[in-house]
Amino acid sequence: MKRELKRERTKRLLLDVTKALIQEKGCSAITLNEIMQRSGLSKGAIFHYVRSKDELFSWVLEERLEEINRRFFSAALRQEKTFEGPMQEITVRLPELEDPDEVSNRVWIYLLGKSDQPDVRQVIQRFYKQALNVSKWWIVAGQEAGVIPLSVDAGKTAELFMLISFGLRVRGALLLRDFSFNADDFAALMTNMLQSREQERQEG
Repeated sequence: MKRELKRERTKRLLLDVTKALIQEKGCSAITLNEIMQRSGLSKGAIFHYVRSKDELFSWVLEERLEEINRRFFSAALRQEKTFEGPMQEITVRLPELEDPDEVSNRVWIYLLGKSDQPDVRQVIQRFYKQALNVSKWWIVAGQEAGVIPLSVDAGKTAELFMLISFGLRVRGALLLRDFSFNADDFAALMTNMLQSREQERQEG
């Protein structure tokens, strides 16, 4: 139990230090030596958890995904079987996809730029598959609760949402401001595609 607690505390420390350094300097400028100095951990201690700085960066992506997933299922469990509560937990964070300074967006763009390196490509592929599976689980959970029609193809719909969300991240990194489709439009699209026919009749 003590070992597991120590492990979680060390991972939390590494994550917090890494995110703080990313906000201060960006991903490219950070070195493992800086992470060591800021965290007080030795290189051996860090390598006990990750094989590289890039793998440590992937924790930032996974943490965000886990947080949103936790909020979604918490909302789904604490209230009656409704569409709005869990959906709100997803859509409320969508504007962050367009923020080029948001830490997970900076990490994603940085890693994407190194996707020709096999180890980094593996990290990106793993995260993409995790995010896709989570998105699919959300849809399936809604179908099992009776608030999303069974006619919705969970796999294809989840992948469409993933493609749009990653597209918003990339566009945000380009610092473009003149566009017609934003995070609010994405939220409306998600709602329209997942809204149950029964709810449509009730609201109509």
